[in-house]
Formats: sequence, C-alpha cells, structure tokens
Amino acid sequence: MTAVQLEPLLRRMRSLGSRRNVLGMARYGIRPARAFGLPASELYRLSREIGRDHALARRLWATGIHDARVLAILVEDPERVSSPQMDRWAKDFDSWAVCDGACLHLFDRTPYARLKVREWSRRPEEFVKRAAFALVAALAVHDKQAPDALFLPFLKIVSRESDDDRNGVKKAVNWALRQIGKRNPALNGAAIRAALGIRARGTRAARWIAADALRELRSDAVQRRLRLRARRSEARGRRSR
Repeated sequence: MTAVQLEPLLRRMRSLGSRRNVLGMARYGIRPARAFGLPASELYRLSREIGRDHALARRLWATGIHDARVLAILVEDPERVSSPQMDRWAKDFDSWAVCDGACLHLFDRTPYARLKVREWSRRPEEFVKRAAFALVAALAVHDKQAPDALFLPFLKIVSRESDDDRNGVKKAVNWALRQIGKRNPALNGAAIRAALGIRARGTRAARWIAADALRELRSDAVQRRLRLRARRSEARGRRSR
C-alpha cells in the first residue's frame, strides 16, 4: 500500500500509545530505547488497514521504534524478504518480544528459515541466538506438512546449545524442544530422549531445560492429545485408500 506515508503514520501511532503501556512492557523485560506503547490490538488493526507493504516495512524498521518494528513485521511481505535482510533485522533485536514476533509472524514463512536456524544457533548475540530456536518453535507449530526428518536435526542443535544459561536463549531452547515433541508421537519420543540427554549434561541451564520439557512432554494432557491426533491421522489415511 504505497500511499501510506511514514511520518503521518508515526504520528498516528504516537497518539494511540500510552506511557502506562510502556511501563507495563518493562515489567516483562521489554525495554526498548524508544516505544509508543501501542496495544497489540491497535498494531494488528493498523496492519490490516495497510496490508503487505515491503517498502513501508523497511522504513518502519529503520526508525528503531519498538512499535514501528512490530508493525513492520506484520506488514512485511515474506516473499520479498531476503536472507541479508533477515540477518540485518536479527542484529537489531533488542527484546524477546520483537525477536519472537519476527520469527512467528514473518521469518518462518520465508524460504530461509531452516538455514537461519543453523546459522543463528551458533551466534554469540543473545537475541540472534534466541531467534534460531524461536524459528524452530514457529516451524513446529505452523508447518503442518513438514516431515519428521526436518526436526530431528533441530533436536541435535537444541541439545548442542542447551548449556547456554542466558535467559533469552535457554527459554527459547526449551520452547523449541517442547514444540517439536508435541507434533506427533514419534517426535514426542525423540524429544523426550533428547531431553534426557540434555539433563545428563549436568549444567544448570541443561537441567532446567530438560526438567521443564520432560514435565510437559510426558504429561497426561500431551500424551492424550498425541494419541487422539494419531488416531485421526490413521482414520484419514484409511479413508484416502
């Protein structure tokens, strides 16, 4: 939507924000240098009005304003996102919120998502590394047709990086492990085995990641849901023969 002008849009966003929301973000560890404090509902409403706009997304991101970057994620066209753009944006991540939002709403829809998992998982920057595992979680949730073979190498990366005790990283490693293990019974078993191996590493981060993941992956609720999903899959397979 090329008719959207950046400065009037920023003025409108500023008018919709609130200092109270900015202070509320800080309580959740989101402390950007600049923020308007727009509610999520307003950002989604603005994104629906604007539609996909690659040029505007790039200008919004360049402002460095938290709310503008969230809106950039929502209006960017995943088909026009390049690998270098993903690297540039990832280097700018300054909170888990922007990192996870980019991975859940944009990056996982690009053809570079799997490549970035491998690349970013070895990066030293906390939020770039977090993005690798947020991408794994996003793919596990959104890519319904992906084969199990896609996720088994990701489990090896999860295990390899499970000693990183930084909060932003270890929570995302745990998130990725849990989401893989909730896809189907086979991956549940693979994720549980990975979690047991992680626990055996003995570091503080590894013990926390494994304990939390095993608690959920072995839970009655998850096991019931996986059995039901497997029965439905088998029924669909019989009907299609």
